[in-house]
Amino acid sequence: MFITSYLQSQLLNTHFCTFKFVTIAIIALAFTGCSSLGSGSIAKRSAKLSMGIQKAYAIEPNTANRVSPMIVQSADKYNVDPLLLAAMIRQESSYKNYAISPVGAVGLTQIIPRYWQQICSGDLIEENNNINCGTYILASYNSKAGSWPKALAYYNVGPTGYNTSHKMKKQGKKYAHQVQQHQKTLKSAL
Repeated sequence: MFITSYLQSQLLNTHFCTFKFVTIAIIALAFTGCSSLGSGSIAKRSAKLSMGIQKAYAIEPNTANRVSPMIVQSADKYNVDPLLLAAMIRQESSYKNYAISPVGAVGLTQIIPRYWQQICSGDLIEENNNINCGTYILASYNSKAGSWPKALAYYNVGPTGYNTSHKMKKQGKKYAHQVQQHQKTLKSAL
């Protein structure tokens, strides 16, 4: 009886240690991140992204260095490819922080405050808030759409526009293609 109890406790301890090891490995991956930028610290991946943004899109080093960590952190937070997010910013605002569209969209990711202000708190012109909100919206659309190209189209024309108007669907698909082209350009610059 004692031997059986001892063996059971050893077996349980072995499984617990294995579980503990796997849990630690998963947590380590979450903090180091694995993405199209490779693994490593936020600083390392941000530096790589910054160099790519400068080379691919001819963006000033100060701007690229400032926004790259924000892009990487938001991409990690919402499980979005940072290159896709960087490409979307290129399409939306060409990295001009104070860009305002004719329909009132603001900032790097061109958020329309009247639609998103209650979900995305804070000043949507502020770069970090803007990038975080844009990433949240894109990730939400991906959950609804089931694919990144369709999520990008939703980002541009909205799900209702995409699903009710042939013209809007065509515009959304064109937008998604343009963002994907910017993403390829950025990837080749890394």
